[in-house]
Amino acid sequence: MKFARNVALALAVVSSSCVGAFSTSRINNAMNKASTNAATMLRETNGGLDTDLILPSFSTKDEYISYLKKAGALPDGFALGTAKGTFVSVEAPAMGPLPIKATVIHLTEGPTDSWAAVFTSNRFPGCPIKVGKDRLAKGHPLQALVINNKVSNVCPGGDGVAAAESVCAAVAEGLNLPGGANTVLPSSTGVIGWRLPAKELAEDVVPKAIEAIQADSAFAAAEAIMTTDRYPKLRSKTLSNGVRVVGVAKGAGMIEPNMATMLGYIMTDATIEKSKLQTMLSAACNRSFNSISIDGDESTSDTVVAIASGLKPLSSEDELQAALFEVCEGLSADLVRNGEGTGHVMRVKISNFPGSEYDARRMGRHLVNSPLVKCAISGNDPNTGRIAGAIGSFMGKFFPEESVDEMSLTLGGRTIFNNGKFVLEGQEVEEELSNHMADAQLGEHDDFPQHQKFVEIGIGFGGEGSDVTVLGSDLTKEYVAVNADYRS
Repeated sequence: MKFARNVALALAVVSSSCVGAFSTSRINNAMNKASTNAATMLRETNGGLDTDLILPSFSTKDEYISYLKKAGALPDGFALGTAKGTFVSVEAPAMGPLPIKATVIHLTEGPTDSWAAVFTSNRFPGCPIKVGKDRLAKGHPLQALVINNKVSNVCPGGDGVAAAESVCAAVAEGLNLPGGANTVLPSSTGVIGWRLPAKELAEDVVPKAIEAIQADSAFAAAEAIMTTDRYPKLRSKTLSNGVRVVGVAKGAGMIEPNMATMLGYIMTDATIEKSKLQTMLSAACNRSFNSISIDGDESTSDTVVAIASGLKPLSSEDELQAALFEVCEGLSADLVRNGEGTGHVMRVKISNFPGSEYDARRMGRHLVNSPLVKCAISGNDPNTGRIAGAIGSFMGKFFPEESVDEMSLTLGGRTIFNNGKFVLEGQEVEEELSNHMADAQLGEHDDFPQHQKFVEIGIGFGGEGSDVTVLGSDLTKEYVAVNADYRS
């Protein structure tokens, strides 16, 4: 394994956010502070207890798993357990017994008011989303989270909210939580439309997860929440005064979030006010999970939660914000790289867009969601006209009055379009562009990320405007195969 660290490199996603009270300048200041001095020094001497800013290359799955386990040490005040079980779907009984997993995250020192969440804006949200929004709106403290895979509990027959609450009650009873089920936040992911197997979860899987609770590593949660994910995703950061931030996430398809991610959980032992944590989380989501797309479909279960045990003082809010950026941006890049059937990850850097950062991200997602662009990238085919065509389509539909005369395009660092004309100079350039794509290629069936390379696309509009970065994946036969047989 090549563990070469280069903390001076830019974050994988460097777009800035306009959410809440965080101006671009303040965000940039926070990022600059966090990437220098004490925090960086600690990273270099922390013995691998934090994930690197850019993950190293791995030659085997065991190397990757070992790396995550070492970097997954839980913050103070957290413990978690996972367990497996089976159920038979009411909607598809002929499929027979199906596997299901549950994860329980416990705040061991008591409930906390300091938690924040961002949920999907899909108009058909899952029942756990309804419960979570209610908990957040009413200001309930939390002492536990429970997550199940396989069934998402979205618009099911029967009472899905009651089913989610029954699982929360089982967690509260098993952990003897004084605040009861109201201090438990549920999440579900998996097949849409099926009833949650609440009885099996409450009576079998959740009790076994509670029995398995440990306070060592978050890795078990990263692994247990997966569905079609090919490998677990975990990121961590230790602040200069010892405060720890650890995040896990799942998601491989149905990914184009809007104000959330698929499922993501960020734990910290920092002492931070609830309102400030909410603002920080929203800003981090906006410039990470809201800047990615695998297939253009927004999930009905998107959730990201940040929760603080409050066991350590916080010396710098800017440093915590920067850590949240780093963890969320790292996880969002991991999600795209781990996308269903992904063979390449596109990184689109947009500069001086003549509009808001929100609209710049829309254009970036429009580009990475183009089936023609996706297929060209998949085949290592430098069909640059498809890139220009997708950009022109977006600008014509949504910004018809804005000039594109000064727009330039780069692919792999080479200028391919400038001043309204393509700059393509023969077979040598064709091979250079194709080789750039091939160098960034991943195995569609890989069960670990071998490298962190991107197909680099740059779009510059000249003048002044918004700068964002958007990540997207190509389109392969494997994506179709996975989604043609998802439920089994």
